[in-house]
Amino acid sequence: MDDDIDVFESFDTSIANSDTISRISETKPVDKMSSLDAARQEDARKLAASLLNSMMQGDCGDSIEAPPPKRIKEEEEDFLPEAVQGIFEKRVTVHTIHTDNTNCTHEVALPPDTMFKPWMPFNKRQSVCIENNQSVLVSAHTSAGKTVVALYAIAQSLQEKQRVIYTSPIKALSNQKFRELEEEFGDVGLMTGDVTLNSEASCLVMTTEILRSMLYRGSEVMREVGWVIFDEIHYMRDKERGVVWEESIILLPNTVNHVFLSATIPNARQFAQWVCWLHKQPVHVVYTDYRPTPLQHFIFPVGGEGLYEVVNMQGQFREDKFTEAMSGLEALGDKAEGGVQRGRKGGMKTDSNVVRIIRTIRDRTMLPCIIFSFSRKECEAYAISLKDMDFNDDDEKKLVREIFTSAVEVLSDDDKKLPQLGQLFPLLLRGVGVHHSGLIPIIKETVEILFGEGLLKTLFATETFAMGLNMPARTVLFTSARKFDGMDNRWITSGEYIQMSGRAGRRGKDDRGLVILMVDHKLSSDDAKQIIKGAPDPLNSQFRLTYNMVLNLLRVEGVNPEFMLERSFHQFQNFDAIPELQRKVDEKMCEIDNMRVEHERDATAFFEMERQIVDYRKEIKKTMCMARYLVPFLHVGRMIHIVAGTRDFGWGVLVNFQKKVDVDDNTQMVYILKVFMEFKSDNNAEVLDLTQIQPAAKNAPASYDVIALTLDCVDQISSVRLKIPSKVDSEHSKSLLYQVVEELQNQIRT
Repeated sequence: MDDDIDVFESFDTSIANSDTISRISETKPVDKMSSLDAARQEDARKLAASLLNSMMQGDCGDSIEAPPPKRIKEEEEDFLPEAVQGIFEKRVTVHTIHTDNTNCTHEVALPPDTMFKPWMPFNKRQSVCIENNQSVLVSAHTSAGKTVVALYAIAQSLQEKQRVIYTSPIKALSNQKFRELEEEFGDVGLMTGDVTLNSEASCLVMTTEILRSMLYRGSEVMREVGWVIFDEIHYMRDKERGVVWEESIILLPNTVNHVFLSATIPNARQFAQWVCWLHKQPVHVVYTDYRPTPLQHFIFPVGGEGLYEVVNMQGQFREDKFTEAMSGLEALGDKAEGGVQRGRKGGMKTDSNVVRIIRTIRDRTMLPCIIFSFSRKECEAYAISLKDMDFNDDDEKKLVREIFTSAVEVLSDDDKKLPQLGQLFPLLLRGVGVHHSGLIPIIKETVEILFGEGLLKTLFATETFAMGLNMPARTVLFTSARKFDGMDNRWITSGEYIQMSGRAGRRGKDDRGLVILMVDHKLSSDDAKQIIKGAPDPLNSQFRLTYNMVLNLLRVEGVNPEFMLERSFHQFQNFDAIPELQRKVDEKMCEIDNMRVEHERDATAFFEMERQIVDYRKEIKKTMCMARYLVPFLHVGRMIHIVAGTRDFGWGVLVNFQKKVDVDDNTQMVYILKVFMEFKSDNNAEVLDLTQIQPAAKNAPASYDVIALTLDCVDQISSVRLKIPSKVDSEHSKSLLYQVVEELQNQIRT
């Protein structure tokens, strides 16, 4: 150690003087360097000891700087070679890294001009789990470093001669991960529904559906797998495809370790408990809500003039700006019609609001930009509307042409003539892209490559583009705050907003990310906070038995539908909720026991009498509706009150009735009444039936017609009989009868 320190420190020119040098020169003129070392050896050792002491006492990130050089006499300067002077000027820096254990010291020596970048605690915890061969769930925002743990698991598997599977929810993400991992490790294969490449590789990238099929088939590959990485595991809450993730996790062998990569989810611990219970192995949860690039959130009221910052980089919701934005939207009224509208001839009429915002984004150098729209047609219509804007220079256009030409070479001659290619290529040349599930796979992959290389400045995409693709931009624009989910046109959830807005802000390139939300409907402050600043959506099971699952289970020996149901996350969540539900029941029972009601006995007696009255009314009605009692009063024109179940249709007029033999019991007779009555006017059925109509609301538009019903629908019989036409089949006769009934009902009410 002393010799190493002497190499650096024995050249401190402040130690020697000219007399010493002259004396050494006279005695040993041949070895000047050795003479100089001998003269200052003691001082060098002292300086080395001082340096070691400072190294031991340094904190994380601190470096030991070389002492400032001092001038020496000209005779001594002649003794220092240029190489030694270079070593002296550029020192190796040493960093001391803080450890929790006082008996452990961690130091790192770095070459000159090398910046020390310590691992974040978040990444450090992940790597420890992988080194211990234990499963881990990593939950964090976009660009927070989740990919590190996946790379670490792959590297460890390859080192241990095991195979590893990387699954993703969509083909686009699988394609991207294949390119990244192949560049990193080389021995990587790809298996999707469209493409299979190098299926014998040690690292296989595939969609989750492919993994499920392999597990049902009992593929030999699974015998060699040590780790399975589930990217974007929060996709398990998808109503349509979420069950695929549960099936795959349930069917995996207990010998396989798991890495789950997820966006922030509030119930990560519950998911880890399920996997732990399922496979009898430890599962770690590493969670962080740190976002490397802060976001600024703006609202653009459609038809308005400007952007309103509603959430700043500190995450504070600005009520004043939100109120100002909504007041501007309210003032515009019907003019606030955002997005793409239908023209009279069925074509797409593109609003200029999106074009205005993109032009502003370009002028303020906030590109690249991802524009999320919830419709394929809107994506294409918006892209075409930018026909007057060109974002690429000549060199970039040349690169786009080369990449696009190379990509379409794999297509057949017929496929090269597809209209999709001809329509998209001019857009790509100008730096405008489109990405949705309707594009052919090679075009989608080409768009992803071009955007990743910075050759597309604006990209119109559906929400699937936000599903894990490492394609960040500086700005994200939402063309609408509402989406149609197959059942309802609703506001987007906070989880969907977090997922898509997370594409804004490129780590290491941007100091902030910009998110712009176009709003064309009045939005309350609470709804806005819920969307923009709301908690992430919980990871809830969407498990269900499907025909496909049952057929697959019948092929697997020892596995049945009950096996899947018992081990599903849905069942686990239900069991997990039992203690909390029991606690609430106990609380309510305690409240009931401690409850004191004034005149409780009288109230109980009154309630019992009310219940008896209801029962007696049912008995009376049952008796009254018997044919032998009711039929004698069934005369044409008789006013009767109609109640079918819980639907009260009010008073109607008996037009006719007929007696038929009961189909179920030919010894009994059934009476069918034809009653002229009022009902809700939104029924368009050609043949009106009592089961298809609803009572008309008060002061609401109503229809009237003759409806067939049975005796049990008669609630009351009036003593009033009306003189009605012999046939109530024309609109004129129905109108006259309705006026008489309406007047009579008004008299009854008063």
